[in-house]
Amino acid sequence: MGRSKKKRNEYALHQLEDLHYCSEMKFNIIAIVIEAGLPKFTKGTDQCCNIRLIDETRYETSMSVNLFSDTAQSLPHVPPGDIILLRNVTSKRHDQEVNAVFYKDSSTFALYKGKDTALDDFDPYQLFSTNIFLTQLDKIRIVNLRRWLPNFQIPKEPFTFSMLREIKEGYLNLACKILHCSESTKDNWFLYVWDGTDTPPNVLYTMPEDEINSTRTLHPEPMPLPRDILRTFPTVGSILRITFEQPIEEDHLRVLNIDKWVKFVNIRLKVYAGLWYGIFTSQSKIRYTSNVDHQIIERQRLYDERISLKSGTIAIGSLPQSESLRITKVNHDHVPQCTLMDVLTHSEVTAKFTCVVRVVAAKPWQAEKLCSPTSQYMTRLTLEDPTARIHAFVIGEDGETLFDGYPGIANMKRKLDRLLGVTECGDGIVVKETPRNPPWVIVCIKSYYTSKTDVWGSRTFGIFDTKIVGEP
Repeated sequence: MGRSKKKRNEYALHQLEDLHYCSEMKFNIIAIVIEAGLPKFTKGTDQCCNIRLIDETRYETSMSVNLFSDTAQSLPHVPPGDIILLRNVTSKRHDQEVNAVFYKDSSTFALYKGKDTALDDFDPYQLFSTNIFLTQLDKIRIVNLRRWLPNFQIPKEPFTFSMLREIKEGYLNLACKILHCSESTKDNWFLYVWDGTDTPPNVLYTMPEDEINSTRTLHPEPMPLPRDILRTFPTVGSILRITFEQPIEEDHLRVLNIDKWVKFVNIRLKVYAGLWYGIFTSQSKIRYTSNVDHQIIERQRLYDERISLKSGTIAIGSLPQSESLRITKVNHDHVPQCTLMDVLTHSEVTAKFTCVVRVVAAKPWQAEKLCSPTSQYMTRLTLEDPTARIHAFVIGEDGETLFDGYPGIANMKRKLDRLLGVTECGDGIVVKETPRNPPWVIVCIKSYYTSKTDVWGSRTFGIFDTKIVGEP
């Protein structure tokens, strides 16, 4: 009799606060997942993942749960904000904190929607075991959590979340909207995230001559996204690519909440070829974000204010009155200024634009090779702004406008070096091993097609009615 009562107590349904002083106890719990990581290998043959839980009795500090299983597929694919039922898990004390451990041989779980579903929806979308059934008390618990969650705000975040305009290389926390997720190769995925601000421009550690053996990267992913997907993206504000340290299965992308604002914890930020990208490592997590989160509201407010201003599309730090914008002059002031993402996603094949950009590469880079054997300008510049990179050609008369005719090799080199941010020490001698920081310049861009049978597939960009003016 006593033994039967003890067993019932061990498997009773608890709230998180009940477990604060418990250790080495088996229990059942229903709670909200506030933070989730992706599966990773243990030192043995298992895979594991970590989640953190809250409920109405414990939300200022969450409880960690480590789950172990034979495969990543059988671990929970749970986006933060959903509800998990855990049965027969074990409490462990570590560094004054009580955690829980899910053992594959004895524990089980079920996942339920937390929001955007009926209060009485008790159908799990993932089960570890088919033996799970809900008691009436379990159902009441799920309903109460669904009623509590929509207006819940974490009183004090344990992390600081940076805006994209504040990022630097290293590990950071970000609060962003996930715009899209795309598989580049099998089980290798890229996330596209945005918060309405511009990533900082990077100095370039390659010299122009390095471009002769390599093509300046336009984007971190192997292949560009289709235009119909790009057209769903905002055209103001940087879009950061995030890749994954380890291959992941598509089912685990459920944790990402596509088209929702989320918080990333411990994302590694790096720069490749002058482009920012993030890495979701084994230590990275996705954190729950409510509809009324003050950090998300602040980002949306800043974005709304930005696009309401005339100069809202201009990169931070490159307003029209800045000295660098006086390097070039355009003859199409009446053309509205836009971003390179506007250029890429324009609804018509042929159009004209005015953009504030940096010239990060030229091919060819040698002044004596900017013209063809027939003395016609023929070069390709790589342009970037906070939203995108494109290749734009300078051909024929447009080259004559840009370089003010044929000013001679030395003068052409000096003009091109100014665009590329190359440092000279006099007499046109380039300072080697010095990082380049190309200035912001204003240019006119035209789009056109080179094949009547494939106008969109052959869409090309060129620079026109733009002139390099003044002296360095």
